[in-house]
Amino acid sequence: MSKKTEIEAKILDRAYKLFLKQGYKNTTMDDIAQDLGMSKKTLYKYFPGKLDLLAASFDLLKTKLSIKVQSLFENKQIPFTVKLKSFLTIVARDLAPINPELLEDLRDNAPDIWGELQDYIRDSAYLRFQKLIEEGIEKGFVASNMNKTMIVLVYASAIQNLIDPKFLSQFPKEMRDDMRLSTSEIFDQAIQIIYQGILTDEAREEFKKA
Repeated sequence: MSKKTEIEAKILDRAYKLFLKQGYKNTTMDDIAQDLGMSKKTLYKYFPGKLDLLAASFDLLKTKLSIKVQSLFENKQIPFTVKLKSFLTIVARDLAPINPELLEDLRDNAPDIWGELQDYIRDSAYLRFQKLIEEGIEKGFVASNMNKTMIVLVYASAIQNLIDPKFLSQFPKEMRDDMRLSTSEIFDQAIQIIYQGILTDEAREEFKKA
């Protein structure tokens, strides 16, 4: 890695973390330069503006996520159940930090980037997930009477609502206070509830007989 590439990577890493923490609108080039310990003039030598930094940050995220998912899908040695869990874990770990507040911020202040990100999530997360479910049905790991699109929609709907403050606000405060979970924990527990069920093995057997 060249010195220039190394510096650019460091800038993108710090800028991305600030965008996640403070939002796009509230993060300035001064903030980024100060966080990096460099002058704003030096920062502008690498990236001409904040929008360029945002675009490059998300391009890097998309590239890394695509490589991980593609490598996972191409690995013929991994059992389906491990592949399913690994895929959901990868998506959760990389996309969970992009919370609804940031998405709303991007939609209002960087609509082109917001649109590109939405397209990427749809194509790389949801469509690939559906393809994986198809594989599970073909190999007998997923019940054949389950609609593959419905499986993806249930997961996507649960995740989007569970991290949406507007959706959560309709529930009593004591319920909201009881759910002190990070976004990544919400992803993880939603996976467990939806795909493993909430019943114990014994209870599940009884449920089948009922």
